[in-house]
Amino acid sequence: MVWTGTWVSDRLGIELAGDDELRGLLGLALRRNPKRAHLLVSGVLGKHVPQLPSVVHGHGVTLGRRVRALLGPEEAARAVVLGYAETATALGHAVADGLETAPYLHSTRRPVASVPSAGGFEESHSHATSHLLLPEDPAFFDRGGEAGRGPLVLVDDEFSTGNTVLNTLRDLHARHPRDHYVIVALVDMRAAGDAGRLAAFAEETGARVDVVAHARGTVRLPGDVLARGLRLVEEQDGRTADPLVPCAPAVAPVRLELGWPAGLPDGGRHGFTPDHRARLREALPAMAARIVDGLGGPEQAGRVLVLGFEELMYAPLVLARALEEVGLDVRFSTTTRSPVLAVDDPGYAIRTRLAFPAHDDPADGPGERYAYNVAGGGFDTVLAVVDSAADTPALHAPGGLLAQLATAAPRVALAVVPAHTPVPRTPDRQEPPVLPAPLRGPDFSSYEPDDVGWLLQDLSAVRLEAPVEEREEAVQRGGAHYAESLPVEYQPTEEYQELYRDALAGSAARIARAVGTVTELVLAERSPRPVLVSLARAGTPVGVLMRRWARHRHGTELPHYAVSIVRGRGIDANALRWLAAHHDPADVVFVDGWTGKGAITRELADALAGFPGFDPEIAVLADPGSCVRTYGTREDFLIPSACLNSTVSGLISRTVLRDDLVGPHDYHGAKFYRELSGSDVSRDFVAAVEDRFDEVADAVDQQVKEAASADRAPTWEGWAAVERISEEQGIHDVNLVKPGVGETTRVLLRRVPWKILARRGAGADLAHIRLLAEQRGVPVEERDDLPYTCVGLIHPRYTRGATGADGKAVGSA
Repeated sequence: MVWTGTWVSDRLGIELAGDDELRGLLGLALRRNPKRAHLLVSGVLGKHVPQLPSVVHGHGVTLGRRVRALLGPEEAARAVVLGYAETATALGHAVADGLETAPYLHSTRRPVASVPSAGGFEESHSHATSHLLLPEDPAFFDRGGEAGRGPLVLVDDEFSTGNTVLNTLRDLHARHPRDHYVIVALVDMRAAGDAGRLAAFAEETGARVDVVAHARGTVRLPGDVLARGLRLVEEQDGRTADPLVPCAPAVAPVRLELGWPAGLPDGGRHGFTPDHRARLREALPAMAARIVDGLGGPEQAGRVLVLGFEELMYAPLVLARALEEVGLDVRFSTTTRSPVLAVDDPGYAIRTRLAFPAHDDPADGPGERYAYNVAGGGFDTVLAVVDSAADTPALHAPGGLLAQLATAAPRVALAVVPAHTPVPRTPDRQEPPVLPAPLRGPDFSSYEPDDVGWLLQDLSAVRLEAPVEEREEAVQRGGAHYAESLPVEYQPTEEYQELYRDALAGSAARIARAVGTVTELVLAERSPRPVLVSLARAGTPVGVLMRRWARHRHGTELPHYAVSIVRGRGIDANALRWLAAHHDPADVVFVDGWTGKGAITRELADALAGFPGFDPEIAVLADPGSCVRTYGTREDFLIPSACLNSTVSGLISRTVLRDDLVGPHDYHGAKFYRELSGSDVSRDFVAAVEDRFDEVADAVDQQVKEAASADRAPTWEGWAAVERISEEQGIHDVNLVKPGVGETTRVLLRRVPWKILARRGAGADLAHIRLLAEQRGVPVEERDDLPYTCVGLIHPRYTRGATGADGKAVGSA
């Protein structure tokens, strides 16, 4: 076979010398990097070259076993393992697997404000230089027991100049000195002078430093290789077309639910313990079975590539390994930040390149990312595995990763691993103060005291309201978050109140049927005695009604609490802590009013990743976006509680999360609008629906029976529709597209609307929408192709100059 370094070697005179197996492990490519011309491309790392997952994992495990033999059982039991982002994150995991008893951490380029850094260092030749060490446990590097700190095992894919390792050793030795370091790499390519520098470090610190590698050798470089390499890259750019398809269409991949264990970290970014390793191994067979079923079985899946994501290498690797063990023809590789020239030649290591925008909101800003050797690989299915922080609109956008993969394989699937949310721990493990009991009516809210306990702090005395236009301008300019202030409460006209009353009279039975259905499904499938936790505030009237149904139909008094969740900021961690202290988290069922495109559904799943025991699956009254399994209906119809604000939600405002008002041990805040009690219809709304419970009982029983045998798996059709509408309308931001009757109502009440898209022929469900749109001067555009009854579009380029003198919305230029 042609060595995959031949093309570069022939043109630049770069040579590899060393062990016989060296060329079997490494090929060569050219970097797009002014600091270094060449890239050593590993064929067994699973980064740039798709490889059998057993080969990738096996090389790391073998290295780990060699380290264990070097250290001996007692010292191995005291060791910690550190890997390098992004290339060696899975390799470091596999080395820790080989050691068996060692916790693992890898460096990261994704900062977390709440986690203090335990160190950092530079990778001087890299295009992205800074590494952070962010262990969730501040004592991670101090493991070792009474004998002092144990050995530190540093893992990288290649050990070339040794600069990165020396930078790491100096930083960590200054913070956490120890007497033994083991450097592990697939290949040790140091020149004699580089080896001397590591020996000098050992001498000056008195520490022992060992090196373990599969193969050893050196890279011989001509003196002018950097300049010649840059010229060669320029020449190739002029001769070959970029394989990027710039106008690749948006795609709706097959979304596979993994059943990732609650609370299990997605990898070693903040630490991965032997207990985590055991939990993952136990869960892998079931997750692999779900993937195989989701792909339609081995025959339909065909030749599969499991594609990881930058630092997220280990989770997709072991998933691929589990698929390999059940008989799938599977390979593994990941996306990368590294810009490399692609040349379609058998003597070159990087044959094809897919380029796409970053999709995880990286701290260093937007930029291009790459997937190498995917196109032309003969794959029937590409399964992209990302963490939830990277499951963003950019991932699904035209030209994004999924669209690019669709040009390279007939079938694209997506699996999302919950991104671990670190819970910082102080070295002395001090517990936070005891949290207060829930607030209840009549002191806070107009609901009966037993109907709901609010896990919120009362901010009624604080002035938080701002005009809608000021809030919208601040949010869109990035100067504020929507949860830092409150909109001025909309006070309905008599005409609008009459519409609300008519809507309630016409839909009370329909709502009662949906309430009964979702409650019965929860009782049958989730817990015989669930703890209802509604997402304040749209979910709270639904939680109250579900509690009333359980009491009316079964004589069961279900606990019900309301908590705050904020898009982009997560759920109230202190509220979760209170719930975990007073109830079994396995009994907690989160409740909301409806789904739009599913943003809060995803937000909840992400937020609960760091809280073991809580089930992230949400129960809703209506699921028009097809985002959940537990729902009363998937119809997009008017839920009258969406027509009003606090006056149908116990006189409670939206929740507030602002640093100067909400401390680290405080609940999120909200206001109780006592002054609006004369307009309050909260109890009337509940009573009107409860009055229909007996009337709909038989229909509920039939609906629950049908649901039990139906396929209720989420399809996320709503999210795909929102992405399409965003692009069609030139908005390019799914956060400004609010689908469904409930979300459209919110746009008209609390945001600056641009236009309303309405399904042609929609009747009474849109009467209040048309009235609000007329009052605010917002055009309503009739459409035949909407999957929702209506969609509200927030003004995409809002400033106060983008409205007329009367404050009404005007068309966008």
